[in-house]
Amino acid sequence: MAAERSGAGDPRRTLDLLWRAGPGGGPRRPARGRRPRISVDRIIDAAVTVADRDGIGAMSMERVAEALGAGTMSLYTHVPGKAELIDLMVDAVLAERDLPGAGQARPDGWRARIELYTARTGDLHRRHPWFHQVSLVRPPLGPGLLAQEEYLIAALTDSGLPPDDIAAAAGAVAAAVDAAASAAAAADRAEHETGQSDASWWAARSSFWERDFDDERYPAIAALWRAGGLGRGAREVATRAGRFGLDRLLDGIEARAAAAGAGGVRGG
Repeated sequence: MAAERSGAGDPRRTLDLLWRAGPGGGPRRPARGRRPRISVDRIIDAAVTVADRDGIGAMSMERVAEALGAGTMSLYTHVPGKAELIDLMVDAVLAERDLPGAGQARPDGWRARIELYTARTGDLHRRHPWFHQVSLVRPPLGPGLLAQEEYLIAALTDSGLPPDDIAAAAGAVAAAVDAAASAAAAADRAEHETGQSDASWWAARSSFWERDFDDERYPAIAALWRAGGLGRGAREVATRAGRFGLDRLLDGIEARAAAAGAGGVRGG
């Protein structure tokens, strides 16, 4: 279950903060005079640092203020509250992937573009282990999210899918990539937090197969075990499962685009 959810803050204030750099995404011209000790960007950076270290559940306005060496009330002059701050954090880490936008160099071929998206999303989950605990059912409508949507829609448009299928395919790819990246990152965190390797964890339970496992009750599992199809560690299982699922999804998209023929659209 998600520990937090995005989209719970004041809509107008959240949008103003998400797009504080302007629609083009470039920085605004700084005001004259001394740079303020606390800014929205510094608050976001501190909040992400707290969440990376202690978890999203431990992130609060008080903890962020402490990290900044400031009074809690001073934060509220920049960010209304935790709900809005979570949206800012999520969009900021989404933007870290630096996905190439319109007019920028991109990998050749739509599948290669999805591979780039997959690699950078996996890195995001490893850097920010709290990310999977935030529900994005109501996402932050900021530059980070829109860069993702633009990138995926452009890639899948070039696959030749019919227009009616592109948004659904983009959602399916994003969901598959996030699930696989989250599972792999969770396996890494288990080793880090417990100090026990995956191999050591399984070795401590090696007697299960001889003492507790019933071949007759679970014949399919037994057959796969004997064939060498089981026995991998949690991270390898997560990685292989994610890779298998994504490859089959992309194969299906490719087949659908081929069947649609001239019904597809082309774009940037």
